[in-house]
Amino acid sequence: MQVHTDWHGLPEAARGATLALGNLDGVHLGHLAVLAAAHQARPDLTLGALTFEPHPREHFRPDDPPFRLALLPAKAAILGAHGARHVIALPFGAELAAMSAEDFCQSVLVEALGVRHLACGPDFAFGHRRGGDVTLLGQFAEAHGIGLSIVPHVKDAQGAISSTRIRRLLQDGYPERAAAMLGRDFAITGAVTHGDARGRTIGFPTANIPLGRHLEPARGVYAVLVTLPDGRVVKGVANLGRRPTLGGDPISRLEAHLFDFAEDLYGQELGVALVHFLREERKFPDFSALVAQIQADAAEARTLLG
Repeated sequence: MQVHTDWHGLPEAARGATLALGNLDGVHLGHLAVLAAAHQARPDLTLGALTFEPHPREHFRPDDPPFRLALLPAKAAILGAHGARHVIALPFGAELAAMSAEDFCQSVLVEALGVRHLACGPDFAFGHRRGGDVTLLGQFAEAHGIGLSIVPHVKDAQGAISSTRIRRLLQDGYPERAAAMLGRDFAITGAVTHGDARGRTIGFPTANIPLGRHLEPARGVYAVLVTLPDGRVVKGVANLGRRPTLGGDPISRLEAHLFDFAEDLYGQELGVALVHFLREERKFPDFSALVAQIQADAAEARTLLG
């Protein structure tokens, strides 16, 4: 799987594909249905996905809190695991924001990508001020001999699966429900940075991972599965929050303690999947009370993870 971040001068291998279109934040079950439809319509063609980086909302509302479910490397890896051979992440800035829907179809889809089949959800919108919709896309595709699959929303008992619903569930402390819509556990991916090493003094060393542009889920303690760069998955317990008992931090951090693990992880990129929410963040009367609770949290996480 290859990631392309410039639509100018794409290699021939990335052209003439069948493409899934969308922001694809989180790559949930609805997005995977679009990807599957692109492949099923033209299994003879290379399968790819076309998305935008950064997410258009980040361009238009840069002061909003981070909200992303998956940053580009994780998004591309998920798409690749489901068959995409090329992920084209169009750089969303002033040029693309000002491009009309018709110009987008002609310049990007036809001239740059030479696309032969497209798949998208019924709400896909594109072009300047979201001036293009599936009706315009269908008319353009028909005029240029391009196939088009409009994929209905994937639904559960509460309605259409969406990134918005998943974000809300994570912020409310329901990672299991979010996982059901994602098709996997929600994970925060990032490089391990140096902390204050307080955990080492009590036998609970942690890998500290900044949230960066990720959505901030409910603050508290989670049972986690940590994926290492070599593919190993290690069980653990993690705190996500601002550590009020230790004086408080200006921004939230993710601190993951890996069970029965003693290797150096500084600078390495980990994926920390939030599997179960154990409890909300709270301030303890003293450090010894915090340590006792950490020990109880670790024991509960071990039990839940099996």
